[in-house]
Amino acid sequence: MKVFSTIKSLQNHLKSVRAQKRSIGLVPTMGSLHKGHHALIAQSRKENDVTVCSIFVNRKQFNNKKDLQKYPRNLANDLQFLKSWGCDTVFAPSEKEIYPNSEAELTINFGTVDKILEGKFRPGHFSGVGIIVSKLFNIVTPDRAYFGLKDIQQCFIIRHLVDELSFGVKLRFLKTVREENGLAVSSRNKRLSKKEFDVASDIFRILNLAKKEIMVTGDIKGGISNSKKILKGMKPIELEYMEPVNMKDFSIVTSEIQKDSRVAICVAAYVGEVRLIDNVIFKLTHE
Repeated sequence: MKVFSTIKSLQNHLKSVRAQKRSIGLVPTMGSLHKGHHALIAQSRKENDVTVCSIFVNRKQFNNKKDLQKYPRNLANDLQFLKSWGCDTVFAPSEKEIYPNSEAELTINFGTVDKILEGKFRPGHFSGVGIIVSKLFNIVTPDRAYFGLKDIQQCFIIRHLVDELSFGVKLRFLKTVREENGLAVSSRNKRLSKKEFDVASDIFRILNLAKKEIMVTGDIKGGISNSKKILKGMKPIELEYMEPVNMKDFSIVTSEIQKDSRVAICVAAYVGEVRLIDNVIFKLTHE
């Protein structure tokens, strides 16, 4: 496994990879690696000759400075994981390497889709995501890039980014990896106490209750409303939002939609001081 900290050294290496007509997969991460990242690395290794994993805690996608400061960092552990997972190449740049002009505040406007859900509660977040993903696509120029569907709104925005800026990369979105209790695997889970970890599994349980009710009755508003009431009554869970979205355009569903439409119920909630997100995706088949 080769580890690079500068853009130039990484690009020189990848130039030789392309000269051999070998395909490249990219797995962008902020480190603190877990089973979800392992799944992305494994899929990339199946589909590409070389897998590049980037490790960079991107300050531009944090709207909360305390959250940025508390984000777990352990490069040595991450490198051990990546080596054991068979990753070929690691890109672990410094802040200065990625943002050489710290005063230049480039932003990306994704329109209405980054003003709802995560965009509403984390203003500027998706602009920061768009900037770092664009930089990584330009630096690595991968054949394929891999992302987890736990961050489903992010996946939609990255698809929009690729389409609008004509990046020549194929996107792969993988299903959410979960703990045994159903909690979506996340780097933030490490900050949960044992009790909070157990309670946090109720988020996914309630999401599935909402999905079941909606699929049986076809009543999206009612199913969401009932599930919100349940979650709001649970301690130490503090619900931030739970909303159904139409997967076609990621708009919030405010009325009934056509049969066979794909719907995602998205949720964000605090468990203690830790903010968690999750979702369930399904096809609305009710007549």
